[in-house]
Amino acid sequence: MTTRFAGKSIIITGGGSGLGRASAVRLATEGAKLALVDISQEGLDATVAEIREQAPDAEVITVTADVSSEADVQRYVDETVSVFGRIDGFFNNAGIEGKQNLTENFTADEFDKVVAINLRGVFLGMEKVLAVMNAQGDGGSIVNTASVGGIRGVGNQSGYAAAKHGVVGLTRNSGVEYAEMGIRVNAIAPGAIWTPMVEGSMKQLSADDPRGAAQQFVQGNPTKRFGEPHEIASVVAFLLSDDATYINAAVIPIDGGQSAKY
Repeated sequence: MTTRFAGKSIIITGGGSGLGRASAVRLATEGAKLALVDISQEGLDATVAEIREQAPDAEVITVTADVSSEADVQRYVDETVSVFGRIDGFFNNAGIEGKQNLTENFTADEFDKVVAINLRGVFLGMEKVLAVMNAQGDGGSIVNTASVGGIRGVGNQSGYAAAKHGVVGLTRNSGVEYAEMGIRVNAIAPGAIWTPMVEGSMKQLSADDPRGAAQQFVQGNPTKRFGEPHEIASVVAFLLSDDATYINAAVIPIDGGQSAKY
């Protein structure tokens, strides 16, 4: 087991499933102290159980929170600092898929819900964590979860695409702003990764056969397959680590070549 995160305190939002869970397990095995945040305590408990299987001595706290609530975001930041004393890294990952529909049929309420979680939640997390890191005075690393849908158009997902394009903008802007403070801000842009959220999207395409819809969906990908959460976690860990000290304000596709093809 490597220890490149020994003594480091890292927050992960959306830590109760999918990319957040896989990244939590990866970081725990490398020595990180983790504050896991999710709307679902059940999901958080399952993540902690998986961590205990691979890193029994890992220091982990869980915080149930709605990332679109400023009070909740301040609370998970405060609890992290209270327990661990500082924040060294932040995987700003929580998100939802939203409804799939033509823009003209996408209601304002549906749009607002997706943007509240996927963009406002990312902004609030950055706002609060950057303030702590800046006050600490010794740098830090933030990784935001954008999407292939944040660097190109995706059909029938206006709210999701708008929010993820916003995440890309926030990432680049804050990376430039905070570079002189030693704080790096990057984003990952996952493509088709098989997670509960993506499975929900496939159910919207075919409620009776989401796996069949998934197989048809990935035929447009050069790899002809979905990615796995652990393949994202390895990149997240790299970007949060000191192995990536000259990578800043970058948006890194992890999509099997999907964004290069279209």
